[in-house]
Amino acid sequence: MNELLKSKIREAFSSVLPITVIVLVLSVVWVPLPTSTLVMFIAGAALLIAGMGIFTLGVDMSMLPMGQDIGEQFTLIKQLALVFAVSFGMGALITIAEPDLQVLAESVTSIPNFMLIGTVAVGVGVFMAVSVARVFFNIPLSYLLIGFYVLLFGLSVFVPKEFLSIAFDSGGVTTGPITVPFILAMGKGLAQARGGSDTQDNSFGTVALCSVGPIIMVMILGILYDPQDAVYELAELHVVDTTRDVARTFVEATPAVLREVAVAVLPIVAAFFIFQLLTKKHTKRQLLKICVGFGYTFVGLVMFLTGVKTGFLHMGGLIGSEIAGSELKWLLIPLGMLIGYFIVLAEPAVHVLNNQVEEVSGGAISAKAVQTSLSVGVAISLGIAMLRVLTGISIYWFLIPGYAISLAMTFFVPKTFTGIAFDSGGVASGPMTSTFLLPFAMGACEAAGGNVLTDAFGIVAMVAMTPLIALQVLGFIYTRNAQLAAKGEEQEVLETGLALEEDIDDIVEYDISDIDFTEVADIEDIDELELRR
Repeated sequence: MNELLKSKIREAFSSVLPITVIVLVLSVVWVPLPTSTLVMFIAGAALLIAGMGIFTLGVDMSMLPMGQDIGEQFTLIKQLALVFAVSFGMGALITIAEPDLQVLAESVTSIPNFMLIGTVAVGVGVFMAVSVARVFFNIPLSYLLIGFYVLLFGLSVFVPKEFLSIAFDSGGVTTGPITVPFILAMGKGLAQARGGSDTQDNSFGTVALCSVGPIIMVMILGILYDPQDAVYELAELHVVDTTRDVARTFVEATPAVLREVAVAVLPIVAAFFIFQLLTKKHTKRQLLKICVGFGYTFVGLVMFLTGVKTGFLHMGGLIGSEIAGSELKWLLIPLGMLIGYFIVLAEPAVHVLNNQVEEVSGGAISAKAVQTSLSVGVAISLGIAMLRVLTGISIYWFLIPGYAISLAMTFFVPKTFTGIAFDSGGVASGPMTSTFLLPFAMGACEAAGGNVLTDAFGIVAMVAMTPLIALQVLGFIYTRNAQLAAKGEEQEVLETGLALEEDIDDIVEYDISDIDFTEVADIEDIDELELRR
């Protein structure tokens, strides 16, 4: 266990280090920071590393096997109506307390928090049931995605422009560090239990559909309520004088995070124990391991979110506002791309997706290839987001062609890559996006004199969109390389066959006249040679 935990922490260190170094370099050469602020940031980075390592270990021990077991159990229920009802309930339940969703709800003052959160939860619940139905009835994921995105963009015409970006952002914030591992594992378990030739293809796509539902539901809510305002204030910088003040600041921030994580984790824990009471599937030893895994998951996520909210939260807004307020504000675009490339490495759920892709594909699709594609996609999305902040270009000019391209590509890449790509959009937009990138865009937008509602909101939607294209491009390259390798093997076999044929011709053309028959002792040998000729 200790070695496994060390391995997870080393992986987390390599993931968090790049974005930490970028911020530190910026603080020296461009955005001078008070020493106390820098110390808080470094302490937050340390908590991120430890928290991510502990969290991912806990997910491997508890969330993944639990989600997979529940997915497998769905196939044993005879009444489909009950399956869909349970799917809806679990989807809604695990969404209600998602920490990222709380941040979004608090930014929209014209709609009560409970109403916005409830609307998003209903959207996730409905589309969780849809994703289960897709596997049961073997419906191609691309058909569902095309139909729902056509509906989505049709509804968007009637949504107030001030609320449009918020509606698209809601699809990204619902798939956080708690929901993603569970949903991914449940989809995998359901697909494997159903079996068939499409098992690998059906293992992915659940997160994709659960990201569409909230957008549609929040759009409907926006049409009914016509909200016009949202609020955002840059987080106050923590002023500390001593290392004791640093420790006290983090300790004081912990109780609120504890409550958030407890409310988020408890519904899943309750669902698991109900599942265990009904099925008696796990032995006492297995139950103990899963309970220990829940403990790791809880502690790791508390540490991670405390580090993010206390050490990282104000940094994004501060850096964005300082750069956008300078004469070199156009450098926001390449800087945003650089930050986007590396910050996705620090999303806990990304590692869960990468490992599951490698496992389901039997190593044919490497975690490193998926990670690189995600980084490229998020880098492009941050470049576009900063362009919008500086110019005020409508998000429509990017979302419509972006989704059109990604949906069209579903007909040219393997189905497995379609599911992975659309899942990755929800996975990439996690807590680092909502607590660092969103403040970064808002701080830059305020400093540049833009409209926060229309220009800064939408960054989560952009982060969720570009990986769809990047991962499908990876799928196209993967398929092309596989075809070339197959052709190479065919050519090698053909060349080997030609060489063998030439050897046979040489034997057939062997001239018997060159043999000195006086040295042949037995006439039967001569007959054999003539026969061979």
